[in-house]
Amino acid sequence: MENKLYEYARLLVEIGANVQKGQTLIISSPIECAPFARMCAGAAYDVDCREVVMNWTDDFLTREKYMRADDAVFDEVPEWKVRFFTDYANQNAAFLHIYASDPENLKGVDPSRPARASMAGGNAMKDYYRMQSASEFAWCIGSIPIKAWAKNVFPHMSCEKAVDALWNAIFDAVRITGDGNAVKRWREHLGKLSERKQKLNEFNFKYLKYSNSLGTDLTIELPENHVWEAGADISRIGVDFVANMPTEEVFTAPRRDGVNGIVFASRPLVHDGNIIDKFSMTFKDGRITEVHAEKGEDVLRAAVAVDEGASYLGEVALVPYDSPISNSKILFYNTLFDENASCHLAFGEAYPCIKGGAQMSREELLRHGLNDSNTHVDFMVGTSDMSIIGVTHDGREIPVFVNGNFAV
Repeated sequence: MENKLYEYARLLVEIGANVQKGQTLIISSPIECAPFARMCAGAAYDVDCREVVMNWTDDFLTREKYMRADDAVFDEVPEWKVRFFTDYANQNAAFLHIYASDPENLKGVDPSRPARASMAGGNAMKDYYRMQSASEFAWCIGSIPIKAWAKNVFPHMSCEKAVDALWNAIFDAVRITGDGNAVKRWREHLGKLSERKQKLNEFNFKYLKYSNSLGTDLTIELPENHVWEAGADISRIGVDFVANMPTEEVFTAPRRDGVNGIVFASRPLVHDGNIIDKFSMTFKDGRITEVHAEKGEDVLRAAVAVDEGASYLGEVALVPYDSPISNSKILFYNTLFDENASCHLAFGEAYPCIKGGAQMSREELLRHGLNDSNTHVDFMVGTSDMSIIGVTHDGREIPVFVNGNFAV
């Protein structure tokens, strides 16, 4: 176990954030994950980083705040918090986020409070999020088990066994075996993802048409000069990094006003500490016009109303149904993993997946058809019978997905 933990820490530091000699690393972590966060700090110092700066979070205090804090707090963001992230980003620091949270930590909280906090945070941190989406600095998100999360994933196990089972599932998902070769395996995996994105870029599709037995019947127009991305990004200083550990997706941005039809979610979504399940969205000229959910509909309605752009799509991601996380048959209740088990979409901010997009302002990206928002929420839509047809500019129809898997 100790070998696997250190192999995972090395993977997040050396392939994920790809910390360079003399570079500062910011680690954001729940206090429950402190032992592993410290191991990551050690791995960063092993590659001669300049300094590791810790940013701790706490589920308990987060819930207490949303339940009991003064109402005005949720419309405010202290200047020091904004400066903390933007200053380090401007100094070319790398960021590692250890994401582990109780999926129902905010159950029972007035959904308007986290929605308002998201809006305030998005406005205050707009420069930082712009830099992040444009890959101006290296960043990575990885997860480790905590008790509350593990019990959601494996409710019929004892707490100790649930945590062990979740560790094993995470190790499988990120290709950790304990033999010390995870870094090598990841380089091979990233090479395969790069080949797939190149194929999709060669097609230069105008539309994607989705359908499955859940009732999804959705047409997504892609912007002129869009590009597909996958696997590793390159930071402003020319360093490769992997933003999500794990990652199985190839993704691009949709045309903001070019989405029409209905889509049904294939997996629950955990958002603002609440579970949203069995939901659908209807689109007209890009805008979400209707949402329905059997569980968490009030949370979903608040999420798509955070700002104007929250009611439009910002990402289209393709993931084969026959992928390692999907084949595990585990519902993680964690978007980092669940989105890599399924084709997914995201409402809100678009990544600048367009030729020259990294150098464009938000206004320029909007003029090119990409969405602008202070939020970005992934939700899963892929199924074993998902069909996706790509339509080229000359009207040819190319099967991209057949029965949930790539056909190109």
